[in-house]
Amino acid sequence: MKVDIVGSEQKRFFSLLEVVQREGRALLATDARLFASTVDAAWVKQFEGEDELAERFEAFVSRFGRMQDTLGEKLLPSLLRLLEENPGSVLDNLNRAEKLGLLTSVVGWRDARSLRNKLIHEYLVDPEAFALALNHAHTAVQLLVSTYNAIHLFARARISATAWPGSLPVDHAQNQVMRP
Repeated sequence: MKVDIVGSEQKRFFSLLEVVQREGRALLATDARLFASTVDAAWVKQFEGEDELAERFEAFVSRFGRMQDTLGEKLLPSLLRLLEENPGSVLDNLNRAEKLGLLTSVVGWRDARSLRNKLIHEYLVDPEAFALALNHAHTAVQLLVSTYNAIHLFARARISATAWPGSLPVDHAQNQVMRP
């Protein structure tokens, strides 16, 4: 049974869904530009002298973190409130999302979350570790995209609305979560 959307939580949910969709499009575009070539230790070593490459990297890290934060800390709790559930801690909400089939892996999500610190600090210390973390983040982009799409489809099946933001494209070749 579909619920007709009215009220502040429904409006918030739709607003957040649109925000995450825009964040996802921006992240996917940056991801495609950053990973147009092979990212390895040699790539990392040339990183310091190339401003354009550094800007792409900074945009990627920022967009990756922002999309994950908005999904996990705002959109998911809003959906749970729409389902008349009480959101809990981020970990509780992620576990609930996994049970609902909206998230493929809480462990994968937590691993993706830890990548942000590695991406901010590792390249200054260890180019190989940094390249590995960056490649894992590249793969984890599909976890974020898949989670958004699952929430989107789940909500569409349960909420009546006239306009919905679109889904995000999934790279089926990258549609797995690699563990660092």
